[in-house]
Amino acid sequence: MRSISILGATGSIGASTLDLVRCQPDRWQVVALTANGNAAELARLAIEFRAEIAVVAEDAALPALREALAGTGIEAAGGTQALVEAATRTADITVAAIVGCAGLAPTMAAIAQGRTVALANKEALVSAGEVMMAAVAAHGTTLLPVDSEHNAIFQCLSGNDIADVRWITLTASGGPFRDWEASRLAHATPAEAVKHPNWSMGAKISVDSATMMNKGLEFIEAFHLFPVGTERLRIIVHPQSMVHSMVEYRDGSTLAQLGLSDMRVPIASALAWPRRMDTPCAPLDLAAIGELTFRAPDEIRFPATRLAREAAHAGGAVPAVLNAANEIAVAAFLGGKLAFTGIAAQVEEILDRFAPPAPRSLADVLAVDAEARARTRALLEPA
Repeated sequence: MRSISILGATGSIGASTLDLVRCQPDRWQVVALTANGNAAELARLAIEFRAEIAVVAEDAALPALREALAGTGIEAAGGTQALVEAATRTADITVAAIVGCAGLAPTMAAIAQGRTVALANKEALVSAGEVMMAAVAAHGTTLLPVDSEHNAIFQCLSGNDIADVRWITLTASGGPFRDWEASRLAHATPAEAVKHPNWSMGAKISVDSATMMNKGLEFIEAFHLFPVGTERLRIIVHPQSMVHSMVEYRDGSTLAQLGLSDMRVPIASALAWPRRMDTPCAPLDLAAIGELTFRAPDEIRFPATRLAREAAHAGGAVPAVLNAANEIAVAAFLGGKLAFTGIAAQVEEILDRFAPPAPRSLADVLAVDAEARARTRALLEPA
């Protein structure tokens, strides 16, 4: 039996992880489950999986959580510090799936325990990559990527020397506007941007997919996870989203990881590593899919990947500024205050205007994030 904590248990990654645990209940002991404010769902999951502790980030949700768990013997806690403390509880593997910068401190706390962290928090590596990877090295932590693209790369690198890598290729769906003319993009609406051609996602990540910023952020993540430098990382558009990433070696061999778009596949890879486990996922039927196509990305129509690549190359605080500015710009677009093409333009302007020193700690990262958000909001305010 292995012990597991899930930070962000009520989100999509948490739900997929618990679905895998549910398939093999005799193999897992659940230590901690956390959520933002959904006390009722968190309590239900904590009771089902007999967790030791359940934590809500929102203090206001704590009374409801305590009431729902009364008499169960499951500890209830609330607040940001309680999230961090839950992450320090002894567990063989901690799944870090809290969305946004709210997940930074708990993820760093889990890393400091020196065990295994399955990372699904994109902002953690983008905003605090250098600080986080230094902590991973210092504590001897095993960091396993859960994002489908990075998990695919991880699988393709298994048993090989990274010095033999010629290219690491991240695949991108291209989003809902991949076939739109440039002149049409300025008039794209939020409703059109969140309508992804391949799957249903939240509004923010859907817009990031539409701008290609999501792939840019994944580029920065890959830069930190797989030390080959920006010059050996690239992006290719693959509309079918069946090939999740590829690694080409210096002998000309290219390894690719394929699968249906089911997050239980990369999560299972992390949970079972270095072995494999059974999952309820549907098998891949290539004959039914028929064809797989690829095309080069267009950084004229979608400059976000260029901005992210430049940010990764610059390092220091630049990726944190890019991430923060993008979140504010996306929110402005969704609120009808900014044109679709203005998202990348606003991000680029903030990057040109704001160049803080490289962060040396988590506190430095959070300060850069807060300042970048404030500057982006000010830039968006009408004169």
